[in-house]
Amino acid sequence: MSPPVVAADVGGTQMRAALVDEDGMLLERRAAPTPRHAGVPAALIELVRAVGADREHGAPSHAVVGLPGSIDYDAGRLLWAPNLPPQWPDLLSADQLSSSLDLPVHVANDADLAAVGEALLGAGATSTGVAYLTISTGIGAGVVHGGRLLRGRRSLAEVGHTIIDWRAWLEGSPCTLEELGSGSGMARQAHEAGLGELDARQVEAVAAAGDGRAQAIWEGAIGACAVGVANLLMDFSPSTVVIGGGLGRRTEFFDPVRALVLSRPEHHPDDLAIVPSALGDDAGLVGAAKWLEAAR
Repeated sequence: MSPPVVAADVGGTQMRAALVDEDGMLLERRAAPTPRHAGVPAALIELVRAVGADREHGAPSHAVVGLPGSIDYDAGRLLWAPNLPPQWPDLLSADQLSSSLDLPVHVANDADLAAVGEALLGAGATSTGVAYLTISTGIGAGVVHGGRLLRGRRSLAEVGHTIIDWRAWLEGSPCTLEELGSGSGMARQAHEAGLGELDARQVEAVAAAGDGRAQAIWEGAIGACAVGVANLLMDFSPSTVVIGGGLGRRTEFFDPVRALVLSRPEHHPDDLAIVPSALGDDAGLVGAAKWLEAAR
């Protein structure tokens, strides 16, 4: 049996780490809040080190750390991450983490890592082409074809930051998929509409209660995310689109997004499937088991 892998998934609010076997089974799991004002990512290093120190399942061969931002894969470093402390991108390189952990470390875009998990061990395991879209506080995506992650020097498929309202872009207004369809985007729109400080679930509840402003925000986010899926289909022609994330997996959100995409006349692959994530929040951790195989 191959040695286990240490996996870490760093989000804007929570960091999670696990020891993962070659089949994607999580052998041990830990979590901690993501520090908001830390000068160095010591908490992340301690979390990963604690998981890697478990020798019940053997010494890990390497670690894979998923980060919420653009990755320079050739240099093994984080380029930009709007939801992490501003000092972290300069400190979260593969070389620096490897030195701190005394273990080979690979850094990955978190959506790319989750895409590998879903494509090889999750909802897209029987498909040759998978696009993964996570809809939560932010929006990210990754694409796997023939068991290989699509990437260049930098992470690709940054669909969350693509412009879907060109008129708003010309005006300097919110215009990207993330700004119009994510949980943070809905929260901003709720505040602008005079609804107070609401998160996505609260916007949904207020909309269900009949508030027209909240209904417009909720339905607008569904429409924006349907456009995001349609753009993934046109750009990468996957046969399976897997939708994850705390918001994207909600039936009340997933079902109308799926229905809207399939109702449109644009060409779709004959075997197109739009499905919810099978691995949920663990997609990135599971993806670490197959990262070296898929991202080569």
